Amino acid sequence: MGESVELPSRLGILPFRNKVLLPGAIIRIRCTSPSSVKLVEQELWQKEEKGLIGILPVRDAAETTSVGPVLSSGLGPDMGLGERNPKSQIGVSDAQKIDGKNQQEVIQWHTRGVAARALHLSRGVEKPSGRVTYIVVLEGLCRFNVQELSTRGTYYTARITSLDKTKPEMELVEQDPDFIALSLQFKASAMDLISVLEQKQKTGGRTKVLLETVPVHKLADIFVASFEISFEEQLSMLDSVDIKVRLSKATELVNRHLQSIRVAEKITQKVEGQLSKSQKEFLLRQQMRAIKEELGDNDDDEDDVSALEKKMQNAGMPANIWKHAQRELRRLKKMQPQQPGYNSSRVYLELLADLPWQTASEEHELDLKAAKERLDSDHYGLVKVKQRIIEYLAVRKLKPDARGPVLCFVGPPGVGKTSLASSIASALGRKFVRISLGGVKDEADIRGHRRTYIGSMPGRLIDGLKKVAVCNPVMLLDEIDKTGSDVRGDPASALLEVLDPEQNKTFNDHYLNVPYDLSKVIFVATANKAQPIPPPLLDRMEVIELPGYTPEEKLRIAMRHLIPRVLDQHGLSSDFLQIPEAMVKLIIERYTREAGVRNLERNLASLARAAAVRVAEQGHVVPLSKDVHQLSSPLLESRLGESAEVEMEVISMGDNHEISSDFRINSSMIVDESMLEKVLGPPRFDDKETAERVAAPGISVGLVWTAFGGEVQFVEATSMAGKGDLHLTGQLGDVIKESAQIALTWVRARATDLKLASAKETNLLDGRDVHIHFPAGAIPKDGPSAGVTLVTALVSLFTHTRVRSDTAMTGEMTLRGLVLPVGGVKDKVLAAHRYGIKRVILPERNLKDLVEVPSAVLTSMEILPAKRMEDVLEHAFEGGCPWRQTSKL
Repeated sequence: MGESVELPSRLGILPFRNKVLLPGAIIRIRCTSPSSVKLVEQELWQKEEKGLIGILPVRDAAETTSVGPVLSSGLGPDMGLGERNPKSQIGVSDAQKIDGKNQQEVIQWHTRGVAARALHLSRGVEKPSGRVTYIVVLEGLCRFNVQELSTRGTYYTARITSLDKTKPEMELVEQDPDFIALSLQFKASAMDLISVLEQKQKTGGRTKVLLETVPVHKLADIFVASFEISFEEQLSMLDSVDIKVRLSKATELVNRHLQSIRVAEKITQKVEGQLSKSQKEFLLRQQMRAIKEELGDNDDDEDDVSALEKKMQNAGMPANIWKHAQRELRRLKKMQPQQPGYNSSRVYLELLADLPWQTASEEHELDLKAAKERLDSDHYGLVKVKQRIIEYLAVRKLKPDARGPVLCFVGPPGVGKTSLASSIASALGRKFVRISLGGVKDEADIRGHRRTYIGSMPGRLIDGLKKVAVCNPVMLLDEIDKTGSDVRGDPASALLEVLDPEQNKTFNDHYLNVPYDLSKVIFVATANKAQPIPPPLLDRMEVIELPGYTPEEKLRIAMRHLIPRVLDQHGLSSDFLQIPEAMVKLIIERYTREAGVRNLERNLASLARAAAVRVAEQGHVVPLSKDVHQLSSPLLESRLGESAEVEMEVISMGDNHEISSDFRINSSMIVDESMLEKVLGPPRFDDKETAERVAAPGISVGLVWTAFGGEVQFVEATSMAGKGDLHLTGQLGDVIKESAQIALTWVRARATDLKLASAKETNLLDGRDVHIHFPAGAIPKDGPSAGVTLVTALVSLFTHTRVRSDTAMTGEMTLRGLVLPVGGVKDKVLAAHRYGIKRVILPERNLKDLVEVPSAVLTSMEILPAKRMEDVLEHAFEGGCPWRQTSKL
């Protein structure tokens, strides 16, 4: 390296893009392009040891202007491709490929380059293309300056002048005091760097020999070539023709590299001191894993933990929760799978990773017209309810992030509460999840168990969100009125936080133990009655009542929805079973008197099962499609012959005959009245029931509300010899017992005025007892709305006058005889309509509630308002109350 090199006046040029080869550095390149292959053959392969080429840095003109002067030239075809050699000496560089597609781009050629000679050449041929390639190991020799750049065939050549100093010039420079000081400073820095590297790599002192044998100005290039520095710094080093400037820059780079190594060592030592215990545990785990592999007892716990960590990273947790999860994950990594608590920690982290922290279902553009059509197609009737849902959806469309009210559908079973919630989810384009709260008495079902308990798990809300995998579903809280409380807590109180939009942003599940945002969830609740719901919880919801269906609505629901669904569930079609509209009407009138349609669907299913038995008894039944023509025997046989490899039973058929009756059903089954009685039994209800039961005095007809909707309630009263006591039967609650006592007191107080007793007989119960009974004694009954019914029954008993059988009544009464309003008017009126009652006595203040009753029902009934008890008696008896004229009230 210490020899001076005589350069020719012209050299072949190999361009290096964004890379510099410095004198003394060695690089390994692979030449594949035609231009670089031609250059190597002409300048190196044929000249053997005497061959020299020039390495010239180039870069795109669009980049920042280079440090030194440049030449601009249109670039030709590919010039060369550099490749790192992992076994090369100090200063290994890359030759960069000039892409052929950029031939028209202006390239900046650096005016200074380095002459290089080949230390090793190897020639190869690629298969199957036959393209010749060369692998060349080059050594940088000395700097040169480009005077003129031209082309020779496919590669570039340049007229050059050497920039190295002659021997006399070097002797003068070596006597310069500044040069001597810079040399000593550089050698001291280089010695420190070599000592640090040898201590770190545990090598001998072979590198120090370079300091004694290589001239210091060339040693500077060798050291700098071994560093990872920027292209600009490489060009600056190449342009440092002045030896003192070169030594100064080299000393600066050596010191910088030495400082970075020392800082890295300091950090490494600090980290090693902190992680020594962890490394020891890791080493022991690796050894344990190797032992398990040898024993064939290997498991992939660590791979699973890595997969879990990746899953947690992709879960999109908020920053505070991610910090908590990382702490739990670090704890899990330190535990062995056999340790107590490992599985619980892992299950907890899997829950954190599975929860939809940010994942939300994309809501499509809300079309109110389409939503209304969907509601109309899924639900018949319920005009007011569907209108409220459309209003709710309209607000969501105008303000998607609005905190709307929690809708609570209240009504008897079978009226479509759950399906309405599902329709809301479909209209919004959100996923639907149902949480059943019936019979829930443990607060942990809502808030989850604490992780300290064995078998702990999250609450139903968090578990539902995990299953549905989005953070903004429509969540149905079904049967919210069926929750109870005991020593394990009050679930209804836990729901207060869930349904409050000001609190559910930070819902805290005991198992999760981190806040979860429920504000994006749309909650919908259902209940059979609103009374059992605690007032604070009811205050957070908007109650929408679904009282039930009229017979006409039931008929339309059966024809549109129930019959097609029942036929499909039983594998039938209209070709097998036909249920005329008149028969459906008979089923509604004679076999069902419910508010919903579930019993109606059960009766229709009974008819479908009877038809299925008949169809199955016919054997192989394949109903013909309407668009399939009759096939003759030869055609059928030819089809069977074409599929000879398929196993099938060939049915023997005579010539010129149609397909046998086994392939078609003889006739569809049409339901009539005789089939109804055969399958469903004799009718359970008829229009004469009320008249038969109100055939004697002392019986009146009342209207009550139950969890199954409105019902007709008969009240029977009789008297017998006794001591003036009142007997009540029929599984009655405290409120209805008090109503009976009030009714008897009012009748006794008005006995003389109503001509129930003479003036001398002031005590109406003198020598006799009164017994009042509410039939259907197995059903609990309570409430104040039977007050007017009880008075009417007692007046009928004492006057021996029958109450009109076509009249039913409801209302609460006071001791003064005022008739007070009651609830559930729509349900009660519909119940009277189902029983065929034509006249209904209502409190006058309840007339406003008739707006909700369908107009078809109101036109078929007579509504009689009552302000006082005398008004009730006036309407309840045939011809009016005969005692009103002489009454002093």
